[in-house]
Amino acid sequence: MDDTQANQAANQQGAPAAKEGEKNLDFLLDIPLNVTVEVGRSKLLIKELLQMREGKVIELDKLAGEPLDVYVNSRLIARGEAVLVNEKFGIRLTDVVSPSERLEKLG
Repeated sequence: MDDTQANQAANQQGAPAAKEGEKNLDFLLDIPLNVTVEVGRSKLLIKELLQMREGKVIELDKLAGEPLDVYVNSRLIARGEAVLVNEKFGIRLTDVVSPSERLEKLG
C-alpha cells in the first residue's frame, strides 16, 4: 500500500491523513516517559546523610503552598498543586510550559 492508499484508508476510518512526504509518527504515542513531581530540594552533607534516622525532617527549599514542579524525562513541563484522588496523591496542573518554550530548552 502506497502513501496515497494509506491516506485514503485513514480518511475512511476518520483518522487525519498524512500530507504527501510526511511520515506517520503515531508509533511515538506509545513510548513510555518518566514523569517526576518534585516537592522541593535540599543539600546535605555526607555526615548528615549517614546520621539520618526515622523521624528525621529534611527542610526543603520550597514554601508550603508553592507549586510543585512536573518533569518529563528530566525536563520541566508544568507546575501544579497536590491533590488527593481516591486516597492517592495526584497533581492538578496550574501552569504548563508552552511547546515553543520546551523546544527552546532543548537547544
